[in-house]
Amino acid sequence: MYRPTLLLILFVLANVFGSVIYAQDDNCAQDCTTPSYGLTASELAEIEDVPLNYLDPNQTLMHDRRYMSVTGTTTVYDAPGGNVIRTIDQGFNYVTALEDADGWTRINGDEWVQTANLTDVNWNVSAFTGIVLPEEMPTYTIAWALVNMYPSKIPGGTPSEDFDLIYRYTELHIFATETVDGFRWYQIGPDMWVHQHRVAKIIPLTEKPEGVDTEQWISIDLYEQVLIAYENERPVFATLVATGLDRWPTYEGTFRIYYRARREFMSWGTVGDDYYSLEEVPWTMYFDDGRALHGAYWHDGFGYRRSHGCVNMSITDAHWLYQWVAEIMGSQASPDIEEGPFVHVYSSGTYDS
Repeated sequence: MYRPTLLLILFVLANVFGSVIYAQDDNCAQDCTTPSYGLTASELAEIEDVPLNYLDPNQTLMHDRRYMSVTGTTTVYDAPGGNVIRTIDQGFNYVTALEDADGWTRINGDEWVQTANLTDVNWNVSAFTGIVLPEEMPTYTIAWALVNMYPSKIPGGTPSEDFDLIYRYTELHIFATETVDGFRWYQIGPDMWVHQHRVAKIIPLTEKPEGVDTEQWISIDLYEQVLIAYENERPVFATLVATGLDRWPTYEGTFRIYYRARREFMSWGTVGDDYYSLEEVPWTMYFDDGRALHGAYWHDGFGYRRSHGCVNMSITDAHWLYQWVAEIMGSQASPDIEEGPFVHVYSSGTYDS
């Protein structure tokens, strides 16, 4: 007769203690102190903010050509409706338009194509620009957002719309790092955390790489997709780039700029596979066989790998770097092979394809 009574007592006690436990959990979710990460708001407020000098987007250089993409295989004529002189094979092809006439567009001296085969892409010319770095770098790490995103309140947490949306290319300051499930999370503000794959960091090298003996030199971090220009050990300029994909890599190593041209025609690949033809690629500087530093008018995807091995930059950034090298070399172009500044290509981490 005592067992039912005992079971009843245990059942009641379990419900009472369970209610207490759930009440404590509910209260804790609202009132108790959660684990803290990184720096506090008061600690962050004490960090001196170093103003940075961004290049102004050079609208004149960005839009001094009418850049057009070519659709499909396109016949080129010597005049509107004239004689066929060549064919632009199907591929990743871009030309610059000089004038229009009754459904025809002139793309070079006496070369004409049907306007219907062209699409204006000037709207996609990137206005992104890099930073002329201060002599005294800040104590925090400078980075850029690679995607539109909301930060999380804790490392590894769900993005929270309690914060303002951070737009792609926004400058971020990294104050602390936490690792969650093998990935780094960066603190960018009070209780504001972002995943490592969503940012690109400026990480200057602290000394010249072995073999680099010029005063001016350039580093390219394939992992961060960041280029930095140096004067001896001091970083003077940094920007986002787009380097080669797995199939057409930008190789690691130490090279020298050997040929420069303000505008360069580039074409390579197999028709039907990876063929491309690009007219008037701006501010081109070759450093490793056919791989070059240059401006790109056909995309705004800096911070991600996407090229055939070259190092793409915005037109404004490519112009700045070209002029920096021109001042060093004492000329605007190089018809003959020359030994320019070193280009050191490396990776600070393992890139996830």
